[in-house]
Amino acid sequence: MCPSARVGRAVLPPSRLGRARNFLLPSRGGPAYLGRMEHSAGFLKMVNEVRPRVAEISLAAARERLSKNPKAVLVDVREDTEWRNGHAAGAVHLGKGVLERDIEQTFPDAGTELILYCGGGYRSALAADMARRMGYSRVFSLAGGFRAMVAANWPMEKG
Repeated sequence: MCPSARVGRAVLPPSRLGRARNFLLPSRGGPAYLGRMEHSAGFLKMVNEVRPRVAEISLAAARERLSKNPKAVLVDVREDTEWRNGHAAGAVHLGKGVLERDIEQTFPDAGTELILYCGGGYRSALAADMARRMGYSRVFSLAGGFRAMVAANWPMEKG
């Protein structure tokens, strides 16, 4: 293993490499470069606390659920800039930062099947837990998130 690694334009020392995670960097041609993102210990602690309460599903399970249930909704909980740079075709954008405020207006039926995704499955786990706590009973977090979707050639669109 090398003594340091390049993260976007920065170089991380070995002490910080263990917590780094991949992410997509915006580019003029759309999401094209997988970089690395570091998650703080506090953030990872929060994610690990909610994971036992959240139903996490694979890409294959998400595809199956979306094909079998025409009312199931794929929800992108990433930031506005991430959404504009590229998102899953047919997804609805409801950023994690406004989820608590807007979910009831966007999805009035708390029984709606919601499949949430973010960049890598961390923020969507937090968002799924919050939706569950607000009474939504059929909420899932997509394992691997947007990165996994891109790697699997899931249909994408911009805007």
